Amino acid sequence: MKIEIINQKENPLQKRKEVYFTIDHAGESTPGRNAVAEDIAKKMKSKRDCVVIDNIETVYGIGKSKGYAKVYDSKESAMSYENGYLLKRNGIGVEPPAPAPGAAPPAAPAAAPAAAPRNKK
Repeated sequence: MKIEIINQKENPLQKRKEVYFTIDHAGESTPGRNAVAEDIAKKMKSKRDCVVIDNIETVYGIGKSKGYAKVYDSKESAMSYENGYLLKRNGIGVEPPAPAPGAAPPAAPAAAPAAAPRNKK
């Protein structure tokens, strides 16, 4: 997988850089968001938590993909400006809730009653 940054634009109002990129992945499957975000973070000299991959579109038949990402100055900036579904999709700020001390584990859902057999005529 080889990532090339095509265009980069500074957005000081939202404390981020907007990055358009291409990925050459001939002979391989389309890379996942996490792998792409880590590579972009290295290229942009940022942290993984500050990179939000907006989209990756595969070009049919040639082993290349195009995408758009936003590289924020801090994780807090990303959390304040991005939609929740994009943060969750990128694994940013999503932490499983800690169980309360001394709390019992959640109960399993009740099973639905079995359906009665039908009589055929």
